[in-house]
Amino acid sequence: MLTYLIRRLFAVAVMLVVIILAVFCIFFLIPKWTGTDPATMFVGKQADKASVEAVREKLGLADPVLVQLLEFFKGIFVGREYSAGGDVTNCSAPCFGYSFRTEQEIWPVLTDRLPVTLALALGAAVVWLIIGLTAGVVSALKRGSIWDRISMTAALAGVSLPIYFTGLVSLALFSYQLGLVSNKYTPFAESPGEWFSGMILPWVTLAFLFGAMYARLTRATMLEVMGEDYIRTARAKGLTEPVVIRRHAMRSALTPVITLLGVDLGALMGGAILTETTFSIPGLGQAVLKAISDKDLPLILGVTLITATAVVVANLIVDLLYGLIDPRVRLG
Repeated sequence: MLTYLIRRLFAVAVMLVVIILAVFCIFFLIPKWTGTDPATMFVGKQADKASVEAVREKLGLADPVLVQLLEFFKGIFVGREYSAGGDVTNCSAPCFGYSFRTEQEIWPVLTDRLPVTLALALGAAVVWLIIGLTAGVVSALKRGSIWDRISMTAALAGVSLPIYFTGLVSLALFSYQLGLVSNKYTPFAESPGEWFSGMILPWVTLAFLFGAMYARLTRATMLEVMGEDYIRTARAKGLTEPVVIRRHAMRSALTPVITLLGVDLGALMGGAILTETTFSIPGLGQAVLKAISDKDLPLILGVTLITATAVVVANLIVDLLYGLIDPRVRLG
């Protein structure tokens, strides 16, 4: 297990380096190759010639590519200085960029928004796992029954209906009409009760989409697993059906579910843009949408880095969970 862990941590470190290189190429090199001046992309909408030249000098865009790359890496791990003549701007580590449009570092913005997005993603994940796994397992065990048809029809509706539609309908019905839950986001520190009330609809709306996919995946996997030889062997040994399902079938069927969960949670760390916009939740998704509108490229760059890192870390956790979930997996 220790050898496997070391090997995976090394692979994660290599992957993070590759991600940083890819992000650097996307935001600094590719614009040059396509004839776009990167300085104009970083200065924002209101860009006069003097501002563009100042940003070009501060970012060192006239330096050799290798020097720019080293400064980019240096900023992430130890911080960096953006200097143009006598004007020096400090960006402390980890420096995920500096917005010259808003005159602020990107990392504090990310850390301020990330807990909101994290709460949205984790809360929705709990709901969609409960709904998806339950519906998928029962549908597989009662294949062809009325429950199977109802749950799979609901799953198809969940996959087909866009979040902004289900979000607005749920707001109109449960918040504005019935008044059962809050229709606005309240920070947890201000009022835990109001925070929970305001998060219920976003959790359920996001879970409706993902829970539908997990239900279909669980059903298909369970149907395949229930036909395996080791399941028949377990039954032949005299084990009861609940024990066969819980100890043998479920552990094998959870492997693809956990894989998908790692990818989904990692991706959601970049913000569930439609959900956050529909319910006015001040998370990373809403920040990215505003950054795109304002052409605030440093913030987009920072969210890209943190999202990619979250996906890599989530997949590392998934790999470590395999050995605990599926007895057929051996970590050496």
